[in-house]
Amino acid sequence: MIYPLSHRGPDGFGFFRDDVAGLAHARLSIIDLEGGWQPITNEDHTLWIIFNGEIFNYPELRAALIKKGHVFTTQSDTEVIIHLYEEKGADCLAELNGQFAIAIYDSKKQALFLARDRMGIRPLYYLVDNGTFYFGSEIKALFSGDQAIPRELSTATLSDIFTFWCPTDQRTIFKNVYQVLPGHYLEVSKSSGVKDPVRYWSLPFNPDACGKRSERDYGDELRALLIDSVRLRLRADVPVGAYLSGGLDSSAITSLVRHYTDNSLKTFSVAFEDKVYDESVEQNEMVHYLNTDHHSVQCSYARIAEVFPEVIWHTEVPILRTAPTPLYLLSELVRQNQYKVVLTGEGADEIFGGYDIFKEAKIRAFINSQPDSKLRPYLLKRLYPYLALSPTKSAQYAKKFFATDATIDDLYYAHRPRWKTTSGTHAFFSERMADESAGHLRGLRFLQDDLGGLDYFNRAQYVECKLLLANYLLSSQGDRVAMAHSVEGRFPFLDHRVVEFAGRLPVNYKMKVLNEKYILKQAVKDILPERVVSRKKQPYMAPDILSFFGASEPAYIEHYLSDTLLEEAGFFNPGAISKLLKKCRKGGRQGFKENMAFVGILSTQILYDKMVKNFRVSTPDRLRNIKVVS
Repeated sequence: MIYPLSHRGPDGFGFFRDDVAGLAHARLSIIDLEGGWQPITNEDHTLWIIFNGEIFNYPELRAALIKKGHVFTTQSDTEVIIHLYEEKGADCLAELNGQFAIAIYDSKKQALFLARDRMGIRPLYYLVDNGTFYFGSEIKALFSGDQAIPRELSTATLSDIFTFWCPTDQRTIFKNVYQVLPGHYLEVSKSSGVKDPVRYWSLPFNPDACGKRSERDYGDELRALLIDSVRLRLRADVPVGAYLSGGLDSSAITSLVRHYTDNSLKTFSVAFEDKVYDESVEQNEMVHYLNTDHHSVQCSYARIAEVFPEVIWHTEVPILRTAPTPLYLLSELVRQNQYKVVLTGEGADEIFGGYDIFKEAKIRAFINSQPDSKLRPYLLKRLYPYLALSPTKSAQYAKKFFATDATIDDLYYAHRPRWKTTSGTHAFFSERMADESAGHLRGLRFLQDDLGGLDYFNRAQYVECKLLLANYLLSSQGDRVAMAHSVEGRFPFLDHRVVEFAGRLPVNYKMKVLNEKYILKQAVKDILPERVVSRKKQPYMAPDILSFFGASEPAYIEHYLSDTLLEEAGFFNPGAISKLLKKCRKGGRQGFKENMAFVGILSTQILYDKMVKNFRVSTPDRLRNIKVVS
């Protein structure tokens, strides 16, 4: 089971086994390089832990535990967790500032404790088959536990992905495989089986009353929190680099490193041959401003197409955009430079209201308050200026494009237009899939109880954080493509203290009129070039259909999208796919529906072929760097 995860931990393997349980760990050595091997045990050898991630406040926790009499044998953050668990049980999670998937086995009670970090930065999956409980950081490890474990794609989850861009709730794309949700823990025992998951932390959207505090107060508090968050995330026994996209978020993090630490600054970025997606000018401006040691990977159409099947092997889920692919190449560049850890700006858009979907909801609410106004629809032209085929070039077309039946009181008011657009991909479904896609909002039931009492703006943020951030951006576009090359991403904006601060912010400090991430800009404007602060938001994207056709069309298209494999998998209509391929081969930029449909269909077929039909993981006769404990 552990060998398929060797890309996550290439430095060696550790094992524990008794008559009830087995634990295995693939190590990426970042803290306590010599002594931090896992599994790690407590003083009386009754508790055993394996852990993926980092606890950034471990030195402070360690000092407090030593005062209480705990004896440590390593300098690692892993050992801090197990002693803290001895003290407080599941309540220990409230004291951890970090990103983690934790498994603690109690040999005396014959019980297992699994926990995942608050925001879902690190993955944790499980399944039960034939009386055995399997868990791991990736699904391929579960399927390696026993080749007889059924591997079947879930049509319900696939329908969700072709609507919401990602799986919902605990479900994954594979039937009977589940994730431990962010901010939850799970207990399993030989006597009681699998207990219901328990939520130990919730996204805290509870804004202060307007006028309670001044803008300056909020800005100063945010600046102090970010400085401390960055300092904590620089803790490592190896060098730490940073991603630098040229946008506000990564530029802010990199500038905080430069101004408030003595850390050397090596930065990494993605450039594109397609100028619609390229931000090299902005990246180079920040490189010169901060004088960083910078490295960039140039992404061509052909290179994106070439590695796309590898990316799907690592994401283990269909995706509707190629955006994870350049980030896969970027983590390869990081590793080639002998770096294992990078800071990124992920999360700021979700918690501070940076996306155009929030701006769009605000404009729609303003228009709907006077639906007969001729002038208000022109505000929609302020949206999505960076898209090559923007739906807002005409105000009247934009009004129709964003129109839904939802009122402002609808729990998903902000997201309805996006889901309406994405649902157009259902036109390519087979009859079986079309039947499954009816009533697709059932997958969102896990959100409903938490949305009551929030205004439309905070609801939009909550849905974005709980759905897309955890299940796509931090997974397919984060952990999976970084760890594919043994690189750990760290996210200063997702320090739970920063998230909790953002949850207290009044909406007008997140988006002042239509100025997104307003308070963040106020907090960092004096350490950034004015152009970076005032620049219009351009979210990271990558070319989709254009990457696969023309001179760069890969031979595998004929295999994965053949009528034979399409009919065998049973998810899509071969006739509709044939027409889509003809349209793609004519050239030119395609619309939203075509781009999402093509990438989603291709990635689904690749996943079916690699993970269902032809699943193989070769294990060498002899594993290297093994530590076995018992």
